[in-house]
Amino acid sequence: MRHNKKKGMKLGTDAAHTRAMKKSLAKALLENDRIKTTETRAKALRGYVEPIITWAKKGDLHSRRLAIAKLGDKNLVAEVFDKAAQGMWADRDGGYTRIMKLGPRKGDNAPMVIMEIVSEPVVKKAPKAAPAAKPVAPKKVEKAEEEAPAEEAAESTEE
Repeated sequence: MRHNKKKGMKLGTDAAHTRAMKKSLAKALLENDRIKTTETRAKALRGYVEPIITWAKKGDLHSRRLAIAKLGDKNLVAEVFDKAAQGMWADRDGGYTRIMKLGPRKGDNAPMVIMEIVSEPVVKKAPKAAPAAKPVAPKKVEKAEEEAPAEEAAESTEE
């Protein structure tokens, strides 16, 4: 049974330490816009930071109080909400973080990444043009016509 289980990865520690680690990493990411951490921690942090930015885009009092409860730092929350009010993520619907792989760490071979807040505007992809239709059927007809004279020639040589 899954009583009292919370979503997310344990990250090799108990629940309280995992919660504190995510909070600390989220603060560092939002203050510096870029952090270097392990791949597993970065993937776990995505689900922690993205709702905070979504709340910042909303900008109402309830969202601000939720973000303060999650981060525990009023000044940092005010910064994030100001960035969102200026339109930093206005055209982006989710995907506010980017994870770039660096390679293994020297000591224990843990996969390291750089996690950063995406600040560039979204570039919409151009719609693809319809591909031109290929004339497949006439080629088959030509082959059938070529085979017919060959068969007639073979019949005439047999006689």
